[in-house]
Amino acid sequence: MRTAATTPESESSPRSGLASLGEVACRYQADEIRLEDLPMIPAEVLAAGLDTPMLCELAGLPRNADARDIRDTFEQALSEAGVELPDPGLARRHALRRLAARLINGEIAPVDVATDDWWDTEVETAEERSFVALIPPCGCCIEYTLELDQGTWAAELRVAALALTSSPPDGPGC
Repeated sequence: MRTAATTPESESSPRSGLASLGEVACRYQADEIRLEDLPMIPAEVLAAGLDTPMLCELAGLPRNADARDIRDTFEQALSEAGVELPDPGLARRHALRRLAARLINGEIAPVDVATDDWWDTEVETAEERSFVALIPPCGCCIEYTLELDQGTWAAELRVAALALTSSPPDGPGC
């Protein structure tokens, strides 16, 4: 029986635990993770080898714990692990990039992009501006706000999403 070789970057290393905790911090700042789901996250991080007292405490909190307790414990766990919460604007821009990737990968339909206030996101790059410019406030407003039929809009949105995901991220990654 062959066994897979492990590398220092394997999924069960503290370094991968830090990376996943950093991504969680970014997604938390971008409001992509519900507060009640935070106590479920430490299991993966602990399994990856990053073991801190506050991560264990967070893992022990029930989903229906007081929101302040969950938030405070999560933020203390990040601090204890040496992970900083990213700037909310930067986190939102990285969420925009993840949204574009989900669209390209077929995980969401073009009309699903218009379900959040993405059009209100502060963008900094030309690729971000191009993508956001094609996002109407809601799915029913595509023809009215963009003066495009849905087929043309969907094609242009995919092109802009591809350009965004192909461009280097601006700022530190998360």
